[in-house]
Amino acid sequence: MKRLPNQKYTKEFKEEAVRLVFDEKLKQVEAARRLQIPKETIRSWIRQYEKTGTITGKQQSFTANDLEAENARLRRELAEAKMERDILKKATAYFAKESQQGTRS
Repeated sequence: MKRLPNQKYTKEFKEEAVRLVFDEKLKQVEAARRLQIPKETIRSWIRQYEKTGTITGKQQSFTANDLEAENARLRRELAEAKMERDILKKATAYFAKESQQGTRS
């Protein structure tokens, strides 16, 4: 049997595979079949997750300052997104109103 070259999987893909087994209660073989990956690959990810609590094997540790900075950044992004949304709503209403006036003539 021809051996496939080593694949590189993203962290998100690995987490989704593990989630299928734990959250969706799929068997490892079924999850591997659905994702079209070798069953040993998913088994190793699950063992790693059970051992360390993460897929990469490294526990992420954040300080309170890191979390506060991330929270502040996300709040700024959210405020900007809300502002952009409001501007787009107003522009849509304006152009819709203008469009309706133009068709009445």
